[in-house]
Amino acid sequence: MMETTTATTTNTGDRRPIATRSARWAQRLAAWLTTTPVTPNQISLLSAVWAGIGGALLLQGGVLAWIGAALCVQLRLVCNLLDGMVAVEGGKGSPVGALYNEFPDRVADTAFLVPLGYAAGLPWLGWAAALAAMMTAYVRVSGGALGLPQDFGGVMAKQRRMAALTVALIAQVVEHALWGTRFSLLAAAWIILAGSLLTVATRTLGIARRLNVQHLEAHHPETRS
Repeated sequence: MMETTTATTTNTGDRRPIATRSARWAQRLAAWLTTTPVTPNQISLLSAVWAGIGGALLLQGGVLAWIGAALCVQLRLVCNLLDGMVAVEGGKGSPVGALYNEFPDRVADTAFLVPLGYAAGLPWLGWAAALAAMMTAYVRVSGGALGLPQDFGGVMAKQRRMAALTVALIAQVVEHALWGTRFSLLAAAWIILAGSLLTVATRTLGIARRLNVQHLEAHHPETRS
């Protein structure tokens, strides 16, 4: 969940739309954090810490480890939610907030997805899924660098990657108890890889389409509605 944590950026077009942001528990927790010395950047870093713990649990394997990893996925997302709320609504943003907003997310995705491949028995698949996930962010930020609103959509945006991983981990607990296999983890890795590649494609095509529209409007103002 991208949350813009700079003090000067308030453009909602560059902030991921998250329904949970309006939840009462999230607003209360963010309001409390605002009164503490905790900074949005520290919350962003904590998301990567939870991902590292979750990835280690994935590598360890076992029922308790999979449940713990699923919990770490959700804690990572909570941190991703709160860092932006504390920064924007709480007014605690910093000039380097955008860096802390992006880099821990890339670390967190990798920390989850690479171990997922090893846990599923196909290490290369985890690395490929992590690279594809990173590409979705690269394309999104590239659109912003070109002056376009960042595109947070796609079939396998970050929340959906983490949702797929959470469901897979819970399913793996049941699968292990019934059959002792790990097809849930393998399926999740393939789904995340394929969905991320599709997201890269749709976001790239969307950027190209908007750039073409901008070019057309700049050279033919009469086409504007």
